[in-house]
Amino acid sequence: MGTPERPRLSVYRSLDHIYAQIIDDLSGQTLVAASSLTKAAKGKRGKTSGGNIEGAKAVGAKLAALAKEKNISKVVFDRGGYLYHGRVKALADAAREGGLVF
Repeated sequence: MGTPERPRLSVYRSLDHIYAQIIDDLSGQTLVAASSLTKAAKGKRGKTSGGNIEGAKAVGAKLAALAKEKNISKVVFDRGGYLYHGRVKALADAAREGGLVF
């Protein structure tokens, strides 16, 4: 459960895309969101799929950058029941490299 001091980073993955958002559960607000559908997360060529590890890394990096802009540095990681490997792990590692602590 996310609080204002430590919001929840929630991950959802589908076959073709990956989505992540930072949520304050007490107020019920999404503070920051990123997905493989946005142009910024698609990479230089615009062909990066969210269905691969490269796309997940791009989404994690974009989410961390957006969180930094909103002065969010500490989060609680919610992997959504998915195993912590592959795309979920790549997104988490990229978010950590971007400055998020969880």
